[in-house]
Amino acid sequence: MLDPLKVVILSMLMFVPLLVAPLAVAQDLAPDVLVRTIAKDVMAVIKQDKDIQAGNPHKIADLIQAKILPHFDFTHTTMIAMGVNWRRATAEQQEQLTREFRTLLLHTYSRMLTNYHDQTIAYGPVRALPGDIDVIVRSEIRQSGMGPIAIEYQMERTPSGWKIYDLKINGVRLATTYRDTFAEEIRNQGIDGLIGLLSNKNRQNGA
Repeated sequence: MLDPLKVVILSMLMFVPLLVAPLAVAQDLAPDVLVRTIAKDVMAVIKQDKDIQAGNPHKIADLIQAKILPHFDFTHTTMIAMGVNWRRATAEQQEQLTREFRTLLLHTYSRMLTNYHDQTIAYGPVRALPGDIDVIVRSEIRQSGMGPIAIEYQMERTPSGWKIYDLKINGVRLATTYRDTFAEEIRNQGIDGLIGLLSNKNRQNGA
């Protein structure tokens, strides 16, 4: 039921550049500069790390946990995916939903990291004013033998720096992609049913 994952999988090609940003440095960078700078560094890391290339699942998961996920606001992402149902959830349910959704995406990124093969990334200009707190960073993945993948990062300024809270992949928004699936499960099984569904999916992925 959770196979909007096919859309998320495409996004991994652009999440990879967020692997190695020192958080203190990341807090000081403009959103587009952050993405560009880290992309250059991480491409070198992947090429040099034989364990990641070989698909070592524990090393990949640890790397993503430590270096990718801090650059995302998963609470905001989960709010978008939940839509009106977010306000109907208790604080405890909201925390559980965010944690399970975060883990779901962690497993997805881990699977896709081994499929990185010298893609090139082109960036578009960022249309933003100095005081803006919400911006879009536009990019395009290019690889020989396949069409380009247009990806837009929706980013917000937070006290700890710029965070990604949504993506648009070839015109499809990541968080919105889950909304119908989440809403259907809530209609059938309630919010606790959705939490259980995500939890079961995560256990299967972990196995």
